[in-house]
Amino acid sequence: MFENISEKLERAFKVLKGEGNITELNVAETAKEIRRALLDADVSFKVAKEFTDRIREKALGEKVLTSLKPGQLLVKITHDELKQLMGGSATDIRLEGSPAVVLMSGLQGSGKTTFSGKLANFLKTKKGKKPLLVACDIYRPAAIDQLHIVGEGIGVEVFSERENKSAVSIAQNAIVHAKQNGFNVVIIDTAGRLAIDDEMMTEIANVKKAVNPSETLFVVDAMTGQDAVNTARTFNERLSFDGVILTKLDGDTRGGAAISILHEVNKPIKFIGTGEKMDAIDVFYPERMASRILGMGDVVTLVERAQEQMDEEQAKILERKIKRDKFDYNDFLEQIGQIKKMGNMKDIMSMIPGVGKAMKDIEISDDAFKHVEAMIKSMTPKERGNPMVIDMSRKSRIARGSGRSLDDVNRMVKQFDQMRGMMKMMTNKTQMMNMMKNMKGMKR
Repeated sequence: MFENISEKLERAFKVLKGEGNITELNVAETAKEIRRALLDADVSFKVAKEFTDRIREKALGEKVLTSLKPGQLLVKITHDELKQLMGGSATDIRLEGSPAVVLMSGLQGSGKTTFSGKLANFLKTKKGKKPLLVACDIYRPAAIDQLHIVGEGIGVEVFSERENKSAVSIAQNAIVHAKQNGFNVVIIDTAGRLAIDDEMMTEIANVKKAVNPSETLFVVDAMTGQDAVNTARTFNERLSFDGVILTKLDGDTRGGAAISILHEVNKPIKFIGTGEKMDAIDVFYPERMASRILGMGDVVTLVERAQEQMDEEQAKILERKIKRDKFDYNDFLEQIGQIKKMGNMKDIMSMIPGVGKAMKDIEISDDAFKHVEAMIKSMTPKERGNPMVIDMSRKSRIARGSGRSLDDVNRMVKQFDQMRGMMKMMTNKTQMMNMMKNMKGMKR
């Protein structure tokens, strides 16, 4: 995500590397490089110019602290400005009414139908809601079929009337159905077109007027770059939508839409889609996104995703096993499963400060763990539960059973032993620090 712009911004900050002071000359040169990076990322010239003018003004008004180098100060100022440019803070989805109605809009191919399913799944699993998906695309039977497949996959009911050729009527009937059957959120997936046309805009405007949604969301493919901003502006003029959804941020996007869309339409980005799976949806946090764009990682989101996959009781059990040196291959296999549920591997790695930059040219497959899993699954229950019994003959059998080489098995066993030792050391260190804190408290 945003590798292109991250790399160019990093190059811009190198202008100040080794400089002892901030001067008009070196700030102007850095600002010019930042503006070039933004323009290359499909940010509009107007937005890029205003952005760099603010950075130049703030930088020249700051005194560089002895503990801070000029380059570091510029990174901080740029981070703060990026955060503000993308909205400043996260904006929650507004679910008012009984049921709350969410109207989805956007062009065909933007990922609108898939995201309707992701949003339904998010509201069901994270917010405890009972959503109803509504198929209001009266032109493409395939879109209705797609929504039914999506709904079935996440266990959410889909309302459709294939013979009804009135999108307004279908939406109204769906709300009646929701009230009668205890659904508290109705998500209406409307028709899209390959390009904006008057018929399409009139139809969705009529649906909005008829159902009075608490949220009207505009779904846009982040890979369309500056065109996404132009499309958003047109939709907003006709619909006055409440927020933007950016999809396909896991693709080869230059990031310009995410950076400038809010500035252009004055509407917040509420969610982002980061993959094909139904749980590949994130609330949009401007501060976290600014950190990722500048290569600082996103530890908060990483921790949140990890917490979602492991409950408190599981964590305590695992901690006890590590302390007693009982962490085995069964636990390792379970941890791999939980990591895989957190999202695609490259996205996860980009959240770790410093790691994203180091691995920008390395292709990380979502099947990165499959060979390790194959080797562990080729072990006997005794070997999985007691790693110490794995000798050379057992390693040879595991290699044959998993279709891997003996070197692969040796490497995996060595890495497992190192990881187990490191986990125990970290747990003991945390325990020691807690004891020291308690002793200080007793002294007081």
